[in-house]
Amino acid sequence: MAESFTEIHSPEQKQYTNSIHFPLILTPTLNSSSLIDAIKSHKTWLQSQLHSAGAILFRGFPLSTATDFNDVVEAFGFDELPYVGGAAPRSNVVGRVFTANESPPHQKIPFHHEMAQVPEFPSKLFFFCEIEPKNGGETPIVLSHIIYERMRTKHPEFVQQLEEHGLMYVRVLGEGDNPASPIGRGWKSTFLTDDKSVAEQRAAKLGMKLEWLEDGVKTIMGPIPGIKFDESRQRKVWFNSMVAAYTGWEDERNDPVKAVTFGDGRPLPADIVYDCLNILEEESVAIPWKKGDVLLLDNWAVLHSRRSFDPPRRVLASLCK
Repeated sequence: MAESFTEIHSPEQKQYTNSIHFPLILTPTLNSSSLIDAIKSHKTWLQSQLHSAGAILFRGFPLSTATDFNDVVEAFGFDELPYVGGAAPRSNVVGRVFTANESPPHQKIPFHHEMAQVPEFPSKLFFFCEIEPKNGGETPIVLSHIIYERMRTKHPEFVQQLEEHGLMYVRVLGEGDNPASPIGRGWKSTFLTDDKSVAEQRAAKLGMKLEWLEDGVKTIMGPIPGIKFDESRQRKVWFNSMVAAYTGWEDERNDPVKAVTFGDGRPLPADIVYDCLNILEEESVAIPWKKGDVLLLDNWAVLHSRRSFDPPRRVLASLCK
């Protein structure tokens, strides 16, 4: 253990056969300096811990503002990933810091890898608890390779179909953002432009087709893999937004059942999608947020979600290449 950090444990954590706790929870030692200095001094060690555990929760450090959080993100030195092609309504707060999904408190956000439905996705995600929830509002996390193994054991034919055909994601976007929807990002903020031809160019770069409608645009992405191979860990991962799309991509423009299909257009079997949701819930870890918490996720290794909550709650995010 690096001298600036002490590992602590929480009853919600899981421990797998490699004796690593998920997530790893680090607090400051009595004589430790600031988290920023500790990160800079132990960057290589922290990255190896992230590679082993998949997620690190930094707890008990004196962090209170979005600027403090931005300094933590900057200290790691990861390149920023522009939020192009993502579905969640969110706004820039300061520097590299954005609000997390701004959809209403009563809505759950189902499990997903961040931006799994587009080819260029972040490899690292940071979350920061600026205002801890009155009740609920956890960000459950789950190891993706565990989900792949369980799904392959229980539904081998489905997993084989998924590996062969991939997935197709269909979403209808309005012009402006709709904060009442968990996927309410309008096309102008999705593609960071109000010019349709520029939007088409940026969509094409993502491998996405656009069909313009009277009051918005239909986006078609795919076929895109639903299972990926994590080169750095030499294992397959359940890398998709299948459950999120099928159970959560719903608003006045979108029917979740049509939002995701096999890559060849065939509908997904509802019973297997919902069984996958059950497996995700069984394997997940949900540690209640405390003010000042920073959660660092390896987006290759971990899916995340959001539980409903009683306000106030303010969790900020930052995406890295």
